[in-house]
Amino acid sequence: MKRLVVFLVLCTFVGKFSEVSLHAQDLTYYKQIVKELSSAKYQGRGYAKDGVNKAGKYLQKEFTKAGADEVTCQPFKLDINTYAGNVDFSVDGQKQTPGVDFVMREYSPGVHGTYKLYYVDTTNFDAEKMYSDLAKPENKDCFVVCDFWFSYTHNNDFKNLQIPGACTNAGMIQTWEPIIKFYKAYGERVVDKPIIWATSNFPKDAKTFTANIDNKFMKDFECFNVIAKVEGRKHDSCFVFTAHYDHLGNLGKKVYYAGANDNASGTAAIITLTSYYSKNRPEYDMYFVAFAGEEAGLRGSEWYVAHPNVPLEQIKFVFNLDMIGDNNPMQYVETNSDNGFALFEKINGEKHYFKGLNRGELAGNSDHYPFAEHKVPCILFENEEGDTFKYYHTVFDTYENAVFDTYEPIFKLVRDFVERY
Repeated sequence: MKRLVVFLVLCTFVGKFSEVSLHAQDLTYYKQIVKELSSAKYQGRGYAKDGVNKAGKYLQKEFTKAGADEVTCQPFKLDINTYAGNVDFSVDGQKQTPGVDFVMREYSPGVHGTYKLYYVDTTNFDAEKMYSDLAKPENKDCFVVCDFWFSYTHNNDFKNLQIPGACTNAGMIQTWEPIIKFYKAYGERVVDKPIIWATSNFPKDAKTFTANIDNKFMKDFECFNVIAKVEGRKHDSCFVFTAHYDHLGNLGKKVYYAGANDNASGTAAIITLTSYYSKNRPEYDMYFVAFAGEEAGLRGSEWYVAHPNVPLEQIKFVFNLDMIGDNNPMQYVETNSDNGFALFEKINGEKHYFKGLNRGELAGNSDHYPFAEHKVPCILFENEEGDTFKYYHTVFDTYENAVFDTYEPIFKLVRDFVERY
């Protein structure tokens, strides 16, 4: 009897040790992928230096190594404005650091020369006086400096500053609280007048600034979605796991946006999920889609939904993992499926993976949305308000600042959902 008890205890210990080892190995592999994707090799997985396509080729190899039965690429084209050349900016001779002190609004043209500055009086704002001042010869071709949110909430008073011929200003400098963010969402065009975003630390009484900022508009840039498949025992339905692997690319010759959390974290997770299901054959086919073009306005997922490799009506559920590298014990989700959300809550209530699931309004903010528009059941996982969320779309979203606490809980929650849905 004692021997049997000892044997059972040993078996339990070995089983738990093996489970821990498996998870530890998965986490190690997961971190390796995040570190690789956020390295300088891929230059922020953007367009000007072809980092996005280099990352896509890396993912093809990783999906194959993870045991996918099939890996294919789905090419598409997009137009995108980029800043990978000179990005030099100084105010009254004081040099500003790209990505830290300033960024370019994504649809802005380049800026070359020395310009006068006109500061908007937001305390005693008078739109007529502002335009009267700007009509004076000494303010011709100046840059207007104003707090972003003030100009946003007074849009009707400021919109003429961006209309060609409506005002003689050469552009705008809009100030934000640090840490300043960079975007690509509206970079499919270039407007006439540049907008520079600067931190609220921008000098309050400077006279001029000098800039040598190059932009390059890339027409019909070809990139691709990477699609991996793990075959299940049944082929009439499937689950789809998605994550975007593109990021913001470069801001100048030396600065790139690593995008460790956004979204190397989600991309690495769908690779480890591929590995899991290749070793634990599922009931239904599993597709793992790494999207390009998300930062440029969901271009990859929109293309996929318009050209699916499996009929949309056969998709049982879509899981979109975007920015899951954080540590908030409350997990943010968006979903179009009340039944699906109820099951997620039930599982989480039983297993306590998170303190709770915070359901937000469905929005066009990530790659689940094109599926939702076509009535495909879907959910977004995005861990907000943790220690790394403040680095979203900044140069500080690096592997060194990454947090991995929420990876395993999300992995297990999704795995359990698939088993019970």
